[in-house]
Amino acid sequence: MRLQRRGKRNYATYRVVVAEQRAPVKGKFIADVGHYNPHTDAFQVQQEEVTMWITKGVQPSATVHNLLVTNGILKADKVRSWRPKAKSGAAAVQPAPPETTKTAS
Repeated sequence: MRLQRRGKRNYATYRVVVAEQRAPVKGKFIADVGHYNPHTDAFQVQQEEVTMWITKGVQPSATVHNLLVTNGILKADKVRSWRPKAKSGAAAVQPAPPETTKTAS
């Protein structure tokens, strides 16, 4: 379960869709279960559909999970939905230690 971007340029709205993990982000999806407008904080989903898909094993993305928790649909803690940026420079890239090989004798 993830968000699919819709709307105009500079005014994004999102569909909440159930899709295969390997499916393209803007491609086919299995079910459309709601929508989210971040500009007005309007979040509407079909609760029965969402709970049915989650009981079937669908894993919501971190952002969808947090939206479901905020709106009281899921009873869980929020999860981190972003990753810190990788540090650039010498500290970020460290060479692997040299491999040691044993010789047969």
